[in-house]
Amino acid sequence: MVRQGDKVKVCNVRVIPNEECVPQYQLLVMDMRFNTTKRRHKKFEPRVRVWNIKEERTCEEYESMVRDKVEEEEWKHLDVSEHWHKMKKIMMETAQHICGMSKGPCRHKETWWNEEAAEAVREKKMKYRKWKRENSKEAWMEYKKCRQSAKRVISLAMEKKQNECASDLNDPEHQNEIF
Repeated sequence: MVRQGDKVKVCNVRVIPNEECVPQYQLLVMDMRFNTTKRRHKKFEPRVRVWNIKEERTCEEYESMVRDKVEEEEWKHLDVSEHWHKMKKIMMETAQHICGMSKGPCRHKETWWNEEAAEAVREKKMKYRKWKRENSKEAWMEYKKCRQSAKRVISLAMEKKQNECASDLNDPEHQNEIF
């Protein structure tokens, strides 16, 4: 009656005798407890837009500004950790000033989805609606063919994107994109 994982939630189970809801079956009544916990969304923390440093003009501006700040600072009589923290502070402040901060969470990622896949899925949906509307064998066969071709187009698009990502890992400029 209940899924294996939901058996813990069942409290009281009773069979009501002489109460047939369908012939040869009896009415079963049970109480279940459900925990209503709210998911907490991660609060967005703005990030420094370091990906802008890839642009040549921004990179040159960043490098010159870091050099100027490093030359202005006093570096004598510092141990390694103080030296590190000072350098990190200079680099982060400069990156924040040059590149800016992000305003919200990333809403897009590079995916395999393309126009061919979108068109195939759109056509498949139209054939499905036609089949549901007409309920004929011809419409079912059209939908079935269209569904198979959509699966093929989607798998080809996914494979193409995976091959692009795999080939990008061999390039020195894209090696750090795995993590």
